[in-house]
Amino acid sequence: MSGNVFSTDSLLVLAQWLAATFVLVIIALVVSVGVMYVVDRTQNRHTIRHNYPVIGRFRYMFERMGEFMRQYFFAMDREEMPFNRAQRSWVYRAAKNADRNVAFGSTRDLSRTGTIIFSNAPYPPMAEQATSPEAIIIGPYCQTPYSPVSYFHISGMSYGALSPVAVKSLSQGAAKAGCWLNTGEGGLSPYHLMGHCDIVFQMGTAKFGVRDKEGKLDEERLAELGRHDNVKMFEIKLSQGAKPGKGGILPGVKVNSEIAKIRGIVEGEDAISPNRHPEISNNEELLDFVTKVRKITGKPTGFKFVMGDPSWIDELIDCILARGEEYAPDFITLDSADGGTGAAPQPLMDYVGLKVTESLPILIDKLTEAGLHGRIRVIVSGKMITPADVAWAIAMGADFVTSARGFMFSLGCIQAMQCNKNTCPTGVTTDDPKLMRGLDPEDKSVRAANYHKYMEYGVNIIAHSCGVTDPRRLNRRHARVIKPDGESISLAERYPLPPARRR
Repeated sequence: MSGNVFSTDSLLVLAQWLAATFVLVIIALVVSVGVMYVVDRTQNRHTIRHNYPVIGRFRYMFERMGEFMRQYFFAMDREEMPFNRAQRSWVYRAAKNADRNVAFGSTRDLSRTGTIIFSNAPYPPMAEQATSPEAIIIGPYCQTPYSPVSYFHISGMSYGALSPVAVKSLSQGAAKAGCWLNTGEGGLSPYHLMGHCDIVFQMGTAKFGVRDKEGKLDEERLAELGRHDNVKMFEIKLSQGAKPGKGGILPGVKVNSEIAKIRGIVEGEDAISPNRHPEISNNEELLDFVTKVRKITGKPTGFKFVMGDPSWIDELIDCILARGEEYAPDFITLDSADGGTGAAPQPLMDYVGLKVTESLPILIDKLTEAGLHGRIRVIVSGKMITPADVAWAIAMGADFVTSARGFMFSLGCIQAMQCNKNTCPTGVTTDDPKLMRGLDPEDKSVRAANYHKYMEYGVNIIAHSCGVTDPRRLNRRHARVIKPDGESISLAERYPLPPARRR
């Protein structure tokens, strides 16, 4: 009996406590609403909040959540930008070694102007006739040329812009896949080296990792990197697709002591690179700088840029031919205006530079006409994350294709658009320990390697369907592009290769 009384009394006390708590919450809520009402009515900075106190505050929440709601509930498979759900889903399935087949029919609009389709052969080669890609020599005039076999590689992503666990995952994944990893302009970190993969060292305008206290080139440090077995090439970044004409941006919130030491900058301060290399103001100085870096390092050296006025390529080629092909860059990395970055001004990202679909044919044709395409290897980058993208680039004449965001997706990136805020929910572009905790390098490195594996497998499927046994044998005759009238035309007709000029 006493137990029942105790139980009843306890329940009564609990009920009274809950009721009192509820009343306090209601009072606090009413007071909070009252305070917000007064604040909103008396401020004149935000019109919506002044005219619609309290309720107007929901606008900011809806605006913040809108991108996530659209991504998961409202957008169709091929509607989103910069990458739609169909593209991302293919990468996710490839990275996880999951089923990459689809059913019923394509959701791709095959009548849209500019759409690429491939021309299947009536008698494609048998599966057993497939061959492995041959190695391509980069830098025949170098002391230590580089001969990669793979045609698909990891584009430049700096440590600092990416988390240490993300860089470590990519390094280990690149080693498993047999492709190179570009450091990005943030210098060579220990995390790039953890997988013992091939490294392309990118030198940005601030020369992070090879700069002295004044920000000038440290030739001794550069020579030291040249002696490193894993560092295979050096890429001088002139411009980047997402921000041509402006240097890299790393917010100070991301510049911790380790990043500051690797880059040679001040901890906690924004790392903003100059908009160009002070030593390079014309074509002669560009070739001088390429030659200087190649001589100091003994490794293949080239440059990265996004094309603006195509006539500049003619001027550069004339300069190269006047000097001799041994003075040419060993490679040119062509970036696209729709390339990505961690942070960039929207006017540059949206309105400056040519897309790779226009600039790649121009570059290939001009190098071919000058007889330099075999001497200068072409690496192309910018929003190519599926086999069809890579197959198109090879067919157009590119020697190699690199991707940054494709490999970010393989690590688990969900396109949250938080790269510049240090709040990346997947731990890929943040140094927040709590957010990085769920990113396991052992697991993610396998996913990066899987993505590379099935990328090349997918390109092979397209190549075999077109009638060639090696993807490197794809050419412009194997692909077609949709014209404004809805009909297609061969890329060989749309972009006929010019005859080589006499030298």
